[in-house]
Amino acid sequence: METIDKEQMVQLQRQLSKQQRQLTRKRIRANKGLIVGGILLLFFIIAALLGPLLTPFDPYEMKVTERLKAPSTHHILGTDEFGRDLFTRLLYGARESLSVGFGVALLSSVLGLIIGIYASYYKTLDHLLMRICDGLIAIPGILLAIALMAALGASITNVIIALTIVFTPGIARVVRSNALVIKEQTYIEAMRAQGASDFRIIWWHIVPNTLSPLLVQATFVFAEAIISEAALSFLGAGIPAPEPSWGNILQASKLVIYKAWWMVVFPGITIVLAVLSLNMVGDGWRDLLDPKVSVRYQKRHVFRRKGGKR
Repeated sequence: METIDKEQMVQLQRQLSKQQRQLTRKRIRANKGLIVGGILLLFFIIAALLGPLLTPFDPYEMKVTERLKAPSTHHILGTDEFGRDLFTRLLYGARESLSVGFGVALLSSVLGLIIGIYASYYKTLDHLLMRICDGLIAIPGILLAIALMAALGASITNVIIALTIVFTPGIARVVRSNALVIKEQTYIEAMRAQGASDFRIIWWHIVPNTLSPLLVQATFVFAEAIISEAALSFLGAGIPAPEPSWGNILQASKLVIYKAWWMVVFPGITIVLAVLSLNMVGDGWRDLLDPKVSVRYQKRHVFRRKGGKR
C-alpha cells in the first residue's frame, strides 16, 4: 500500500505541475501587453545584433554631396548633415543605447539588491545606507548624471557608471521594502531559532523572494536608462560623436530641424517604441508575477470552464 500511495502521490504531483504549466502558458497568452512588448523588444535586439547585415552603408563614412537627402529608395530614412545614412546610424545606435540600458539595469539591480538586502537585515547599516540613498534620490536624476559625467568624462563606460549611481538608490529601496516584509515571516524566525547563519538566511531564503519585484523594476530602469542616455547625449554630456547613439543623432538634428524633419522624427519614434516595449514588458511581468493577479485569473479560468458567464 505504501508503494501504491507513493506512486499515486508522484502522479498527482506530475499532474499538478502539468496543470500549473498549462495555466502559466494561458496567462502569458492572455497578457497581450507582455506579448506585444516582448515582440517589439526582440525586434530591436535582433536589429542591433544584425545591423551590419541589414545595411550596406558605413555609419561613419561621410559623403558631403549627399548631405540632408530626404527619405528615398536609396536612403530609406534619408541622410544626416554629413551625408551618412540615417537608417544605418539608427541600427548601430541601437547597439549603444541598448547596451547602456542593459548595463545600467544589470549593475543597478545587483548593487541595489546588495544594499537593500543588508539594509533590511541590519539596523545599523539601514540608517547609514538609506540616508545615503535618500540624499542621492533628493537630487534630480538628470542633474546628478550631468555632474557625474562632467567629473568622469564623456564615454559609454562613464555613462553606464553615472546612470548606475542614479538608479541604484531607487532599486535599493524597492528591495529593502520587500525584504523587510519577508524578514518578519514565521519561517525566517524558525531558521534563526535553528541556528542558521545570517548569510544562509539572507541569500538562501530572503533574496530569492525579492527577485520577482526586482526583475520588474529592472525592466523599468532599462527603459529609463535609454531615455537618460538620450538626454545626456542630446545635451552633449553622453556618448561622444562620431559614435552613433539615438541621443547624439537627435542632438545633431537640432541644428537642421527646419531643413531635415526626418532627423528628428525617426530617432524620436525609435526611442519611443523602444521605451514603450520595455514598459509593456515590465507591466506584463508585474501582472504575471503578482500572486493577486494569478489568483484572480485562476478563479476566472475555473468559472469559464464551468460554463459561467461574466
